[in-house]
Amino acid sequence: MRALRLVSDRKIEISDIPPPPAPGEGEVQIKTHAIALNHIDVWGWRGMAFAKRKMPLVVGAEAAGEVVAVGPGVTGFRAGDPVTPYGAHTCGHCKACKEGRDNLCENPGGVNGFHIDGFAQDLYNHPARLLVKSPKLPWSDMACAPLTFATSVHMLFDNARLQPGEIVLVHAGGSGIGTAAIKLAKDIDCTVITTVGSDEKAEKAKAIGADYAINYKTHRFEHEVRKLTKKKGVDVVFEHTGADTWEGSLLSMKPGGRLVTCGATSGPSGKINLMQLFQQQYKIFGSFGFAIRNVAEALEKIAKGVKPVIDSEVKLEDFEKGLEKLEGRNVFGKVVVRF
Repeated sequence: MRALRLVSDRKIEISDIPPPPAPGEGEVQIKTHAIALNHIDVWGWRGMAFAKRKMPLVVGAEAAGEVVAVGPGVTGFRAGDPVTPYGAHTCGHCKACKEGRDNLCENPGGVNGFHIDGFAQDLYNHPARLLVKSPKLPWSDMACAPLTFATSVHMLFDNARLQPGEIVLVHAGGSGIGTAAIKLAKDIDCTVITTVGSDEKAEKAKAIGADYAINYKTHRFEHEVRKLTKKKGVDVVFEHTGADTWEGSLLSMKPGGRLVTCGATSGPSGKINLMQLFQQQYKIFGSFGFAIRNVAEALEKIAKGVKPVIDSEVKLEDFEKGLEKLEGRNVFGKVVVRF
């Protein structure tokens, strides 16, 4: 069967590998239909794995497929079910896992497609406890749920506690996670201000629901935010870009505002004025990954009409071209690989 494997830094090949054995105790065998690309795929492709890994490594961290076989002891799944896998091998036994805080697992076994084999293969076996059954959706939409949408759901609603009618600043509104955040916030009638890197992306961001789009290459976004909010600031900042936007994000918040961050693509270090922090009573949340229940919540949102923004779909053999588009920020929304 086919598998996309990283054989060295920046080199991915389609390989012919043996199919998996019949699913074992507690496992489900899945046929892949779509893979959604993320920056974690770009990082792995560049060689930026933060733990030991062995090559060749099957890539793909976010996927959708259907059940083709179930192993002994598995209940709740049957052949033909559409499913999305949770892409981190959590232990299932520690306090965090038992409390439903899977992203804080004390004994993780690695992230699929980054530390351990991922989902870019025709068939694979996966623990049933790390699998979410999906409503019937297009495969490309489903593939955006178990990382992109689930991360945004966790950030906006579990951490930032975004409420209907609030004002939210979403950075990098043309990214996969940015487009998801815009649509999720508009779904509960929030006012959305977003930052983008071009006037073309600004128009696209407004077309999917953003009320205001600021080209950060031509305008200081924090100044524009203050103008748009009549100097009051925003209730929530959805931050995932890092050093370049950090200080401006803090200046964009109203007293008592909340900032939630899950990334640092422009750099990991940012300054903070402690007097500003306590005088303005800011709340800052770090948000890492998501819980399995967030995948189910994301799928429910998509099924209700909060659809992912798909920039393009590429063939399996064009996986690297998709990564290059993502790396160069030549996308608006998600790049999906179809099997």
